[in-house]
Amino acid sequence: MKEKLKNIRFQDIPQPYKDIIATAILLLADVIISAFLFCFVSRSPINIALFFIVGVITIARYTHGYFYGLFASISGVIFINCFFTYPYFQIDFTLPDYPFTFICMLTLSIVTSSTTTTLKQQKEFLELHKEQLLEAEKEKMQAKLLRSISHDLRTPLTSIIGSLTAVESGGGSYSLEDCLILIHNIRNDALWLLRMVENILFATKIQMNGSKLYTKPEIVDEVVAESVTRLKNRMPDANILVKIPDEILMVPMDAMMIEQVLLNLLENAIFHSNSQQPVQLIVESQNRNISFRIIDQGKGLNKEQLEHIFDGTYSKSPSVDGEKGIGLGLSICHTIIIAHNGTISAKNNTKGTEFSFTLPKEGTNA
Repeated sequence: MKEKLKNIRFQDIPQPYKDIIATAILLLADVIISAFLFCFVSRSPINIALFFIVGVITIARYTHGYFYGLFASISGVIFINCFFTYPYFQIDFTLPDYPFTFICMLTLSIVTSSTTTTLKQQKEFLELHKEQLLEAEKEKMQAKLLRSISHDLRTPLTSIIGSLTAVESGGGSYSLEDCLILIHNIRNDALWLLRMVENILFATKIQMNGSKLYTKPEIVDEVVAESVTRLKNRMPDANILVKIPDEILMVPMDAMMIEQVLLNLLENAIFHSNSQQPVQLIVESQNRNISFRIIDQGKGLNKEQLEHIFDGTYSKSPSVDGEKGIGLGLSICHTIIIAHNGTISAKNNTKGTEFSFTLPKEGTNA
């Protein structure tokens, strides 16, 4: 029996019993503290009544429904009458002030209980609404993922299979130069598939964590350098101009995810700008944020593309197999930055397109 009692946790006790226990403890504390005040501070029943009113408010705040606040109010009047008003240890409601005191405490209890109950219901509603939004966001993310996979993975696979089929069916008719071109195309498509798999893994990680990231302060310079290095390993001929402040910038982040964002945006700028001009990566320190800008010198995007650029439906080609899309990569970028409490946007410049995102500095919100 003792072992069973030891194993009972307070969280497992039904809510009505919790409210009864809380009411009893708070009322007992009220009586004990009031007795101390009555003996050593002030013997005025008015001061004791004010202290009991505080107790009634506390009970109404930390219990559910109206009953416990009403019970505390009635009990408080009785305790004051019995223990703190002459004749002591006798209940006498014939005193002239007690009907008024009783009505005041009862009214206060009803108002307080009503207010706290309404606030609790609103809080529960907001928590439920937040959970529903989070669940809806997860479902939306899954839909984006499936929609983008159908395009972004199918296209390079089709290209790889086509190149290999051409070599296989052509026998020895292809020259060494033609074979090298096909191998180069296969390598590019394989790298694209690798990037898509990385993005899928990041999307899965965000979904498993419920969009909650475990961040720590990172040096921005190091994160940018690692992203550019990874890009150079994949695309040795990539021309990237990096401008970053001389000061050491520390930002709370998941470093691997922000590296993936930079890698996605830089690769998109190189692949889709159709320009030989260098891509600029500019980091700026603002009042409350750190800003990252990726600027290319290409032909830019049309209005419809800009409107849907981050929702997972973006494609440069109306044909499903026309060209490797960037919908999944940008959708992942958007999800990662929002999970960091940052902002991300895209716009056309005089020449080319600019993607930018911000991350809040430590101790601030975006």
